[in-house]
Amino acid sequence: VQLQASGGGLVQAGGSLRLSCVASGRAFMYGMGWFRQAPGKEREFVAGISWSGGSTLVADSVKGRFAISRDNPKNTVYLQMNSLKPEDTAVYYCAASKIPGRPDNREILYDYWGQGTQVTVSS
Repeated sequence: VQLQASGGGLVQAGGSLRLSCVASGRAFMYGMGWFRQAPGKEREFVAGISWSGGSTLVADSVKGRFAISRDNPKNTVYLQMNSLKPEDTAVYYCAASKIPGRPDNREILYDYWGQGTQVTVSS
């Protein structure tokens, strides 16, 4: 499975961005997640979604501002980010898990990773 993330950029605080992650390779029957890593910090979980899209999990730090969704016919997962804050600045990574069901926030459960896309929020 290859993952290609896109949609990052520079945005002012309070603005919005939508990240996309396109999966290619084997059949798209994976749970998916978004993680982020800010400079000098460890990578952290942002949001996850089951293969069916019926179950999602969002980190408390972004709850109410970020939403994850997927379009399986397009092999694409999205991260809609609203009300962005400077502390959301990070490289955002999409990841795929062979576990199709309930999403999980543990990195170890994700088998494939994309290359990351930079999100910078200015104050």
